[in-house]
Amino acid sequence: MGRYANAAVVAGALFQGAFAQVRNAYETNTDFVQGNTLDAIETEGSWNNPPVVASTFDDIKNSGYKGIRLPVTWTYHFTSQSPDWTVDAKWLQRVEDVIDMILSRGFYAIVNVHHDSWTWADLTKADTNVTMVEEKMYKLWYQIGTKLGCKSSALAFETINEIPGTTAEHGKTINRLNTIFLQAINDAGGFNAKRVVTLVGAGEDGLKTTQWFERPDKKFTNPWGIQWHYYSPYDFIFSAWGKTTWGSDADKAALDADFALVRNNFTDVPLVVGEWAASVQNTETAARWRYFDFLARTAAKYNTSTIIWDNGVDFLDRAAHQWRDPVAQDIYINAVKGIPNALPDSTTDGSTTQQSSAYIYHKKGTNITDVTLGFQFNGNKLSKNIVVAATKKSLTQGRDYTLSGESITFKSSFLATLFTPTSATGSLANLTLTFNRGTALTINAIQYATPSLTTTSSKLPATSSDLLIPLKWQGQTRPATIKAVKLDGTYLFDEWTQYLPELQRGRITYNGQWDWTAEGVVLRAATLEAVRAGGLDTAFTIEFYPREPGNAVNYTLNV
Repeated sequence: MGRYANAAVVAGALFQGAFAQVRNAYETNTDFVQGNTLDAIETEGSWNNPPVVASTFDDIKNSGYKGIRLPVTWTYHFTSQSPDWTVDAKWLQRVEDVIDMILSRGFYAIVNVHHDSWTWADLTKADTNVTMVEEKMYKLWYQIGTKLGCKSSALAFETINEIPGTTAEHGKTINRLNTIFLQAINDAGGFNAKRVVTLVGAGEDGLKTTQWFERPDKKFTNPWGIQWHYYSPYDFIFSAWGKTTWGSDADKAALDADFALVRNNFTDVPLVVGEWAASVQNTETAARWRYFDFLARTAAKYNTSTIIWDNGVDFLDRAAHQWRDPVAQDIYINAVKGIPNALPDSTTDGSTTQQSSAYIYHKKGTNITDVTLGFQFNGNKLSKNIVVAATKKSLTQGRDYTLSGESITFKSSFLATLFTPTSATGSLANLTLTFNRGTALTINAIQYATPSLTTTSSKLPATSSDLLIPLKWQGQTRPATIKAVKLDGTYLFDEWTQYLPELQRGRITYNGQWDWTAEGVVLRAATLEAVRAGGLDTAFTIEFYPREPGNAVNYTLNV
């Protein structure tokens, strides 16, 4: 850990030096953000999440978090144009009400200007009027600062979220906007001259920030730090090009280098990663758990605070008051406290099969054999026998399973009690592994068969809206990835993926090009347009977990 060995990171976030008043603040935007809530376009509730309710903050508090980043989009709430840019008083009041929900529960909070960066503040658009952006930035923050000026030091401000910028000139403009923001809140009075602020670089991107960010004028007395965001590696985080693995030495070295770059350029500045995530919806479980652990520990190594992004479907089920992946949350909490977590192993290369110790897979209709899963105990020990979660039945070591080093072998005699001749496909049991320290891990026992298609081909629709391919799930209720190959053997997207490992070649990207529902797999309109533009029949190979030869189905779109 070298020069950062003495960095204290408690409960996820430590703002050093001038950030003393938010020390030990573990901030997360899962709700009051509410990721995709107050920042939704055009207004709260527009993106499928209901309006913010106070009980969500209780759920966050009870889970061990210490702070909230509250993204707010203002662009649709102006009631006048230049030069006043008056913000609707009802919207300002709603924002204050939500902030009060947060602060009254003992949280720290950050409020910002969010998706305005897509509209009036996009510096990369040729028709953007920079003078107007600067005017609007001042007037907006003056009003926010006036409304919130008497809030306690637990409330911090962030200039603007991910403002687009691709050139050094854009960087200079963003530096001016940081100054304008500081001037506005100071002019607004109240506590604002002492309020903690997080300043930003282009896109809140680490590399661009190191290239173009300039420190604010010393005339401002605000304690300040730099906020940047991290969604890397892109292919794993966004399920692009069949990347369903993470955790190789190269993967870890790349993440470490990204954090080191920012810290080494700002050795005396408080740093906060204001957004990061690896989604429950589209990343492989064992890889995701190891990513959570390594990112949190790497951030601690470089004395950088972290704020996890939740859009309402990735992590906290707000209606049910439950975490969709409680193991990931526990890993995160323990990692930032410095408590070692045991972690599952899984494949980290692009071989033709993919193993994961977060699951025991059994193919329906095949013989049941012993299953050995590898783990990384990280100095921990199993503290009790493995338990079947639903029944609380404790397995017996030696009879039901054996332990050798950091590998656990589940005996076929025990597995036969789960995978019976009449067992359905899908998740049949969860096994809990409890260790002397850190997170208890869950192993999901799944019986699977290759899902079946209602039909294997169709005519390309005349108009390119999303296309549902109905199928019957028989295992995990999600695909691993999809490969798209035109009749001439070339790939529908990204021909360069021919140089990637076998499990990634020709694969397309989740969300933008494919998705899924309970009814089946969805090909996005953009994918249908690509087929139309290519002018050739295109075969889509839908691959499932476990990623092994034959666990896939083919569907053809005929032009």
